[in-house]
Parts: sequence; structure tokens; C-alpha cells
Amino acid sequence: MSVGHTPVTTPEAAHGPCGDDDCGIREVLDRIGDKWSVLVVVELAKGVRRFRELQRAIPGISQRMLTVTTRRLCRDGLVERTVYPTIPPQTEYALTATGRSLAGMIEGLADWSRAHTPAITEARARWDAEHAEETSGAPDRAMLRA
Repeated sequence: MSVGHTPVTTPEAAHGPCGDDDCGIREVLDRIGDKWSVLVVVELAKGVRRFRELQRAIPGISQRMLTVTTRRLCRDGLVERTVYPTIPPQTEYALTATGRSLAGMIEGLADWSRAHTPAITEARARWDAEHAEETSGAPDRAMLRA
């Protein structure tokens, strides 16, 4: 090793076998926390759907993004994809048991959101009123100070 060389510390060496304290939590939350994954899970909680049914039920999602999202959810074991050998092939998507358990959690979060929306709206209005001069004219600088 040369004098200028610094050894690389691997995540295992620095924090044990999990890499850091989250042990994969961050990676899972990144997947299930993106808006398209949540919306696909919410729609599939209603029952089995074909690709086009999913696409029509989720406003704003492109065909490519729906394809990417369903593939990721299948890879993660949250969604099951079934292809029927018809002409043209029919593809259906359904939640797995793990996906259904996630749907229950998302439903709880949605319930919490609905129950607390008025309080959050009031808090935002108060904050905006108290910080109006900070945000007038230069929202980017105000956000940097926050």
C-alpha cells in the first residue's frame, strides 16, 4: 500500500453486518414509500387487476412507470403477476400475503391522514402567516434558512 493510499472501510467493518443501524429499512421504505408503489398497492387492495385496469385507475402514471413499478413490487414479493396464455396474452396483478399486510398499513396511514388533515391545514396556515415576510419574493432563500 502506498503512503497516499487510504484503506476503504466497508459498511460491515464500520457498522456490523447490516451496513448501518437500519438493516435494510431504508431500502424497503424507499420502495414502498414512492407514490406510484403506494397507489398500485392501494388499487390492488381492491382486488385482482389487469395492467390496463391499473393504468386507468391511477391517474398520471405512464405505461413505462407502471411497468417499472409492478416489476419492482413483484421482485419485492408484494405483488404476484400471472400471465395467461391467450392471444393476446392477458396479465393480471394481485397482492401477495405480504402485499396485503402492507395494504393494511397504508390504509391506516390514509385514515390517519384523513383524520388529521384539518389540523395540518391549520398548522400550515399559521406557519405561512408567521413566516410570510421570509417567503415573500425569495422562496428559495427562505427554504435554505429553514
